[in-house]
Amino acid sequence: MSRALPKYNKRRVALIGGAAAVVLSGAVIAGSALAGTPKSDSGAGARTLAAGGNTGVGTITCPDVASRLPAVPAAAQAEVDRNLTLLQTQINEANTRLKNTVGQGGPNFVNNAILGPLKDKRVSTIDRIAIAIGRKGTKPTGLDALAACTLNANGANGANGTGGAGGDAGAGNAAGDAGQGQQANGSAAGGNTGAGTISCPDVASRLPAVPAAAQAEVDRNLTLLQTQINEANTRLKNTVGQGGPNFVNNAILGPLKDKRVSTIDRIAIAIGRKGTKPTGLDALAACTLTK
Repeated sequence: MSRALPKYNKRRVALIGGAAAVVLSGAVIAGSALAGTPKSDSGAGARTLAAGGNTGVGTITCPDVASRLPAVPAAAQAEVDRNLTLLQTQINEANTRLKNTVGQGGPNFVNNAILGPLKDKRVSTIDRIAIAIGRKGTKPTGLDALAACTLNANGANGANGTGGAGGDAGAGNAAGDAGQGQQANGSAAGGNTGAGTISCPDVASRLPAVPAAAQAEVDRNLTLLQTQINEANTRLKNTVGQGGPNFVNNAILGPLKDKRVSTIDRIAIAIGRKGTKPTGLDALAACTLTK
C-alpha cells in the first residue's frame, strides 16, 4: 500500500501540472486577443476622423420655385416650364453626385463641389425664369433667394464624420491613415494642384454695335464677367489640394460657366431691347484652366 502511494502522487502531480498548462495557455491567448483590440479600434477611429468630407448621409433639398412665381403669361409658359424641369434635374444630379463621391474630399467638399455649384446653376436657371416672365409681364424679383440648397439628415456638411463612412473613407482619398489628415486632403493629386490660371473668351469684342440706351447695362455686365473670372482664380488659389480628380471642373469651372451664361444672356437681352439681339454668345461662356 505504501509503495503504491508515490506512484499515485506522481500521476496526480502530472494531471495538475497539465491542467495548469492549459489554463496558462488560455490566458496567453486571451491576452493576445485583448491586446489586439485597441489597434482595431484605433484604425476605426482613424477612418472616422478621416471622413471629414462626403460621408454620403442625407439628401439635398432646395426651396420650391414654382410656388413662388406670379401668374405666368401664356407666351412664357413653355420656357418657364422647361426651366422648372431643369431645376429638378439639377437637384437629381446633385444627389447622384453626393452618392457617387462618398469618402472624397476635405471638410468642405460637399459645400465646394456639390452645394456651391448647384446654387450657381440654380441662380442662372431661376434668372432665366424671371426674364421669361418679364418679357411679357412684370419681372418677379427676389427669386434668387431660393437658389441655395441644403444637405439634410446630418449629411456631413461640415466635418461631422460618422462611422458609416469609415470603410469608404479608408478606401478613398483618406486612405485610413490616422493622424495624417493633411496628407489625406493632399492625396487629391488629381484635384486642385494650384497650377495655372483660369482664362475665358473675350465677350466685348464679339458684340455688335451697342445701342446707347443699353450701353450702361452692357458695361455693367461686362465688368461682372471680369469679376467672376477674378473670383474663380481666387478660389483656385484658396482650394489647393482639395477634392478629387474633377474638383476644378466641378467646383470652379462649372459654376463659373453657369454664371457667365446668365451674365452673357443679360447682355444679349439688353442689346435686344433697343436693337437686334445677338445670338451665339453662349458659346463664349466656357472657360479653361491654363498652365
